[in-house]
Amino acid sequence: MRYELYYWPSIQGRGEFVRLALEDAGAAYVDVARRPRGMAAMLRLMESGTPKQPPFAPPFLKAGRLVIAQTANILLFLGPRLGLAPRSEAGRLWVHQLQLTIADWVTEAHDVHHPVGAGLYYEDQKREAKRRAREFRASRMAKFLDYFGEVVARHRGARVTYADLSLFQMIAGLRYAFPRAMARLERRRAWVAALHDRMAGRPRIRAYLASPRRIPFNEHGIFRHYPELDD
Repeated sequence: MRYELYYWPSIQGRGEFVRLALEDAGAAYVDVARRPRGMAAMLRLMESGTPKQPPFAPPFLKAGRLVIAQTANILLFLGPRLGLAPRSEAGRLWVHQLQLTIADWVTEAHDVHHPVGAGLYYEDQKREAKRRAREFRASRMAKFLDYFGEVVARHRGARVTYADLSLFQMIAGLRYAFPRAMARLERRRAWVAALHDRMAGRPRIRAYLASPRRIPFNEHGIFRHYPELDD
C-alpha cells in the first residue's frame, strides 16, 4: 500500500513520530503537504466533509479509503502492518499505552513555551513560560525518563516497536530544546544515550536522518530551544 501522510510541511511536530515508523519500515508513502499544491490538498480534505469522519487537525494518514487521525491512533493502525508492533492483542495494547504516555509528554514539552495559550506568541507569555520550564526541568522530565527507563530495562532485547522510535524522537527533541537539563539528567541514565544511538543507527533511520526528508528542529515546532528556558 502507498500511504499518504498529511502534516505541516515546515516542522517535525507530531507528524515526525509517524514519519519515523514509515521510514524505518521502508514503507511507500507521500508526505503530501511538502509537495507542490500539497498544503491546499491537505486543507481541502480537512474542510470538505469527506470522509464522513473528517480529522480535526494534522497529522492524519490516508490508507486506501481510510483516513486516520491522531498520532497514537495512526501508529496503532500502522504498527502491525509495518512489523513495528507485537502480534498479540495484549502486546499491541501495551505499545499503544506507551505511545499515549509519550503523547502526554509531548504535550507537556510543548506547553513549556506556550503555557497560557497555543494561539498566543511565545513573546506574549515568556514570564509564565519561565515558571513552567523550571517545573518541567526540575520534576517532569525526570519523572518521564525514569518511567521509560524502567520500561526499557524490563524489555531489554525485545523486538523494536514504533514506541522505541517515538522515544528516540522525544530524546532528540528534548536534547535540542533543553540541552543543559538533558546533559544533567542523562549522566545518571545511561539507557537514554544507548536507546537514542541504537535507533539512530538502524539503517533506514540513519539514511533518513541524513536526508533532506528529515526537517531540522526549529522554533516553530513542539521542541523549541529558548536559552532562557534551559537555565
